[in-house]
Amino acid sequence: MRTTRFMVSLWVLLCLTTALALAGYSGTAAASTPTERIDESLQVLRDMSQQEDFAAMAYLLKRARGVAIFPSVLKAGLMLGASHGEGLVLRRDPVTGTWYGPGFVQITSLSWGPQIGAQSTALVLIITNERGLKGFVEGKITLGGEVSVAAGPVGRQAKAGTDLDLNAAVYSYSMSKGVFAGASLEGAKITPDDSANELYWGAALSPDTILSNKLAGRPAKALAEELDRIISQAR
Repeated sequence: MRTTRFMVSLWVLLCLTTALALAGYSGTAAASTPTERIDESLQVLRDMSQQEDFAAMAYLLKRARGVAIFPSVLKAGLMLGASHGEGLVLRRDPVTGTWYGPGFVQITSLSWGPQIGAQSTALVLIITNERGLKGFVEGKITLGGEVSVAAGPVGRQAKAGTDLDLNAAVYSYSMSKGVFAGASLEGAKITPDDSANELYWGAALSPDTILSNKLAGRPAKALAEELDRIISQAR
């Protein structure tokens, strides 16, 4: 009985530690406006595009149906881990290359295992097919559940680590402390950030409506221009 009570108390302590860490992060992130989030996403793309192993990511972007960018995802934990981040998603017409959006989203996940401390990571998710895009349009995505996800390949030879049929609906990349790599995001949930969407668009719009709208605002157009620049250099 004492052992059981100890384990329950330890579990509660771990949950509280993680919750407090993320609460502190969320309070800081909440101060970021939608426009600032777009600017931060643009910087993430510029930083990633400077990496030696970026060629494979550019290759995937050239074939993308959309892209989601999270400038800062904080992961905190003490055995029990949790992560949370705020970002945006753009839809792309693969025929015309036209970009739509942005829709603002949040990503959250829980994990269990040896881990301690906190870490901030930038994430880019490349949506490669209609299955992946459907989840963002409907506003409910569980990566690795109804939407398959794989760590994005890296390297100069883009096709070397990529299944040519692009079987995964989403390929994920991360960068933390200057290290660029594919990222494993099994179980992460992505949901609309309704308050940010309403603030940016001036009305409560559905994800479907938002991702059917052509880009609005100069910052969003600058973001699309950077994506197009990267795509133009893809081999």
